[in-house]
Amino acid sequence: MTQTILVVDDEPAVSDLLVYNLRKAGFEPVTALNGREALLLVQQIPFDLILLDLMLPEVDGLEVCREIRKSSAVPIIMITARGEEIDRVVGLELGADDYVCKPFSVRELLARVKAVLRRSQSEDKPVNPNSVTKDSLTLDRVSRSVAIAGSPIDLTRLEFDVLDLFLSHPGRVFTREQLLEQAWGYDFYGDTRAVDSTMKRLRAKMRMAGMESEMIEAVRGIGYRLGG
Repeated sequence: MTQTILVVDDEPAVSDLLVYNLRKAGFEPVTALNGREALLLVQQIPFDLILLDLMLPEVDGLEVCREIRKSSAVPIIMITARGEEIDRVVGLELGADDYVCKPFSVRELLARVKAVLRRSQSEDKPVNPNSVTKDSLTLDRVSRSVAIAGSPIDLTRLEFDVLDLFLSHPGRVFTREQLLEQAWGYDFYGDTRAVDSTMKRLRAKMRMAGMESEMIEAVRGIGYRLGG
C-alpha cells in the first residue's frame, strides 16, 4: 500500500521539490501551505508521516505539532532553518520524531523519512514479550512503557528506542554516530546534536521521575553507555 505523506511548507519551490522526490520514491504526497490547512487535513486523512516546516503563516509549525500530538502519534519530521536550534529542541520536546535543516539533501531527507516510517511500523509488532528491569526502572517492549519505582515516565518514541538500546547492551559504549544509525535508523550525516539533545531530555526525565543515580553515563570524547 502506498504511504501518504503530508508536506507542510509555504515555499512553493521547497514544496514542489519535496513532492517530486517523494512521489519518485514511491510515496503519495499531499500538500498544505499553512498550519491551519495542515490541521484540517490531519483531521480528514490518516497520514503515515508529516513533513512540517517550522516557519508557517497563520499557525506556526510548533503549534501545529503541539495540536497534532494531542490526538495523534503520526510521525513528524520538522524542517527548520540552520539558525533555529532552540526551535528544533522545542519541536523534539513537543513530540517531533526528527528534524532536517534547510538547505537539505534530498538523499538525507528520504533516508530519514524511511527510517522514521520503519520505526513507526515496528511499534505495531511485539519485538520481545519480555520487560527489562534495572534498579528501579522497568521497560516493557510490548506496551512500550517505562516506569521508575512503579511511576510511569512519558517518553517520546525516540527516547524509548534509545533507552531500550542501552538496556539491551549493558556496559557497551555507543558513539553518537552509532546511536544515530541504530536508534534514529539512518546513516550518519555529520550532525550529532540531535543525539545530545535527546540524551539530555531523557536523562532529565529519568531524574525528575526519581532515578537516584545517572543511569546513562556520558563517556568523554566518545558517546554514552548504560552505567551501574
